[in-house]
Amino acid sequence: KRCREPKHERRPWRIWFLDTSKQAIGMLFIHFANVYLSDLTEEDPCSLYLINFLLDATLGMLLIYIGIRAVSSIVEWQQWESLRFGEYG
Repeated sequence: KRCREPKHERRPWRIWFLDTSKQAIGMLFIHFANVYLSDLTEEDPCSLYLINFLLDATLGMLLIYIGIRAVSSIVEWQQWESLRFGEYG
C-alpha cells in the first residue's frame, strides 16, 4: 500500500510500519478473542468473527473517535506538543 501513495505524500518507512503494526496487533487480538470465545460458547468461530467485526466496525470506531477527540482536547488545553496525534517528531 505504501508504494501506491503519491511520492510527495509518502510516509517514511518507520512511520508506515508504526501505522500498519497497530492494525496487525488489532487483527491478532480479534483472532485470539474469537478462538477463545468459540471454545467457551462452542459456536462456529466464523460466525463469532462476523459478530466481532461488526461490533468493532461500529461501536469500536465510535469509542475510538470519542477517545481521540477527548485526548486531543486535553492535549490542546494543556499544550503538550509531544502528544499531538499524527506528529511523529
